[in-house]
Amino acid sequence: MKKVSMWLYAVALLAIGVSNPTAAWAHSFPEQETPSAGQTVPSPPSEVAIKFDAPIEKLFAKLEVTGADGTNQAQGAPQISDDGIRLTVKVPALKPGEYTVKWAVVGIDTHHTQGSYTFTVANGGS
Repeated sequence: MKKVSMWLYAVALLAIGVSNPTAAWAHSFPEQETPSAGQTVPSPPSEVAIKFDAPIEKLFAKLEVTGADGTNQAQGAPQISDDGIRLTVKVPALKPGEYTVKWAVVGIDTHHTQGSYTFTVANGGS
């Protein structure tokens, strides 16, 4: 009887996993960036933001904005929205040039994702 119960339990777990594959593979990837990847903005942004397609863990989120000299322009620690899908960091008035945004997050499913993209500031700050 005990073997039958264990077998039924295993089949039930398998059925749940197969019927809901998105829950099992819900890595967090960027859905929208501000400024967006490859964009040339006419004036410097006050913050850089990334919206993810699934919630991320606050403790492990990283967001850097570096210029040509490699200096991180982020002011303070990155912030995460209450719903866990928007990661932001404040930046000073950026000078004209290309900037690289580097991000690394851990989704609530415990999977690590990371990436980078660039944007350009046409007319910089002071």
